[in-house]
Amino acid sequence: MFQSLDDLLKALNPQIVGSLKRAIELGKWPNGVALTAEQKSLCGEAVAHWEQRHAAPTERVGYVPPKATPCADKPDSEEAVTWVNS
Repeated sequence: MFQSLDDLLKALNPQIVGSLKRAIELGKWPNGVALTAEQKSLCGEAVAHWEQRHAAPTERVGYVPPKATPCADKPDSEEAVTWVNS
């Protein structure tokens, strides 16, 4: 059927990728048959590869936004800071 991972990825589209994500989430195919551990892993790899090529980083599974860094001239909070010299 597919000669390579690249061939498989070319056949995927957003609808199929959504179905794969749902199958991974539920642990079963739409017909109710449970996914094996190998199938979950392969589906996850296919989704990750497809998203790498077709989705913005913020739209990919597992995206964690960067933590905002406070500006040097602004305090982190309104709480007072007390320095203690020992």
